[in-house]
Amino acid sequence: MSRRTAFRDLETLREAGVPLQFDKASSRYSIAGDYFLRPTNFTSMEALAIVALTTDLGAGCDLPFFGAARSAALKIQSALPASLRGNVQSLARCIHVRLNPLDRLQGAETVYGQLVESLSQQRIVRIKYRSLTEWEEIDTKLRPYQLLFNRHTWYVNGRSSLHGGPRTFNVGRIANIELLPQKYARPRGFSVERYLGNAWNIMPSPGPDESIVIRFKPLVASNVAEVTWHKSQRLEWLDDGSLDFHVRVSGLNEVVWWILGYGDQAEVLRPAKLRKLVAQRVRNLYDAYSGETPLPGRGL
Repeated sequence: MSRRTAFRDLETLREAGVPLQFDKASSRYSIAGDYFLRPTNFTSMEALAIVALTTDLGAGCDLPFFGAARSAALKIQSALPASLRGNVQSLARCIHVRLNPLDRLQGAETVYGQLVESLSQQRIVRIKYRSLTEWEEIDTKLRPYQLLFNRHTWYVNGRSSLHGGPRTFNVGRIANIELLPQKYARPRGFSVERYLGNAWNIMPSPGPDESIVIRFKPLVASNVAEVTWHKSQRLEWLDDGSLDFHVRVSGLNEVVWWILGYGDQAEVLRPAKLRKLVAQRVRNLYDAYSGETPLPGRGL
């Protein structure tokens, strides 16, 4: 953001009646901590969306660390006109958001809070991390760039001193965190989308992207086609109802597990190394189940 844009936005806030204060020590502007936004006139659909979603996701048993959303929803409900409040509450009970199985991140509240504080103050943190790739607990200084909730849990992306570049860490595997006095600057133009590139999920791999084609049989083809699995996907329907799923990804390991989830209803057509990778996983699975397993208390 340019200096001119920043001061223009500050003036817009002043004109809207938002009290700003300037701290000479840190050379930063902030909004007075006791300032509250003016009441907003919600439509019934706006109120329903906020109450239903935030109440469901922040109920303490769903999205980790989203309890503040539930508190906000309760405040919104209390500010609604009585007639609208009753209608919204009734409809909200008829709406339920069911997420994929989640990591509850029990005991990680302090870690999450420190990461938020780090992002707010742009201060470096030192973390001890139970790494699944290095097979040991590592110690690194981290400049957090982004908190990301993806599928099952929270992740933090930032520059790791140990790895000398951007890295993604699972918040639940951070064993210890310390907020350091040193400051850092978030790279201009950084976005998690640009960092992840064409990764299937959240782990991009070095090297060129891979063009993949997977053929899904008619039994599951429509199910696959209903979902946007990846930003680069392209669908090609065949006359027999099968589906050729074209996608370009960075790294193959993450996509393997997705393919295996469809069992014998999916076949990798290319590249050859992905076919071999899936085939090896299938052989390992066959070996695990082909031998006779004795029942508890009984021998062969």
